[in-house]
Amino acid sequence: MSIALVGARVFDGAHMLDGRAVVIANGRILGLVHEQDLGAGIERRRIEGLLAPGFIDVQVNGGGGVLYNDMRSVGGIRTIAEAHRTYGTTGLLPTFITDTRETMAEAVEAMREALAARIPGVLGIHLEGPFISPERKGVHNPAFMRPMEDEDIAIMTSLREGRTLVTLAPERNGMEAIARLASAGVLVCAGHTASDYETVMEAIRHGLCGFTHLYNAMPPLAGRDPGPVGAALDSPDTWCGLIVDGHHVSDAALRVAIAAKGTERMMLVTDAMAVTGTDLTSFALHGRTIYRKDGRLTTADGTLAGSDLDMASAVRNAVQRLGLPLPDVLRMASLIPAQFLRLGRELGRIAPGYRADLVLLDESLQVRQTWIGGNSN
Repeated sequence: MSIALVGARVFDGAHMLDGRAVVIANGRILGLVHEQDLGAGIERRRIEGLLAPGFIDVQVNGGGGVLYNDMRSVGGIRTIAEAHRTYGTTGLLPTFITDTRETMAEAVEAMREALAARIPGVLGIHLEGPFISPERKGVHNPAFMRPMEDEDIAIMTSLREGRTLVTLAPERNGMEAIARLASAGVLVCAGHTASDYETVMEAIRHGLCGFTHLYNAMPPLAGRDPGPVGAALDSPDTWCGLIVDGHHVSDAALRVAIAAKGTERMMLVTDAMAVTGTDLTSFALHGRTIYRKDGRLTTADGTLAGSDLDMASAVRNAVQRLGLPLPDVLRMASLIPAQFLRLGRELGRIAPGYRADLVLLDESLQVRQTWIGGNSN
């Protein structure tokens, strides 16, 4: 049965449209038509606000009180996805951070089961570490960091559904290993790296395609040593994740990066932890207490430990703090991550044939409702 969502302004992924109805059938967008052209037999559901493609977050460590590292199960993945859906995220990559090989294999197996079970919103897995630099470890546990071996590559390339994203330090992994991952369809990003510019550019030639939380856990850009940040901004075909929370990166630095590279390869990410969707004031990570205060998550010594951010807040921050046009920001939250995930013909637009993954926002960009595969919450 077809239904038509009517009454809202529509952002189709490119343009703001008024007076249009979004027709949905069998979980897909059947059409985007003028309301007066709707057939008499189509059920109308009136909504108010701004209807946009649902948000896609490629870096989600946890939510709903659950950390993926601690609850490596279909139930844990479901809880995380449901928590983030409240904030407009209709597609995400649960993110497993640096840990043992055995637990990484368990996380991949849990994702295999979650994808087979068609958990709403789950698009694949992000493995952030353990093949990263102790010099730029952030809150990751250096005891688990190690060289990449054939057994690791076998685990990371074992998913047959969904997408696999791996964050690594190029200087600590051979170019052959990067090429093997990329040729197997894995999306390889640089992050938690102390690499120099030349090494990152060589990794790009071997298949590295993006940068995890640009600026964070990497050397700063310098005039004679551009490093990973310089490589990111100097490589037009790579993608960058941005944490826009006012804590991880200064607003000015984010504006400079966007001015240098444009918005078309920049995507909003949250790097969210277990506290999303809860009133928790602390949680444990690898035996350390992480404290939540004033929009920040930190260890006792002040080290940032992921973020207290959701995608709707990231969208508002990008508009209000960075001064970006709303259409650009909505693309950074939906179409651009969809394209990064090679799902740009499935997600990120409201157009015929696309999956009916949608978010309804009010005038203050708060989430009022979401749809995943045409099913509303």
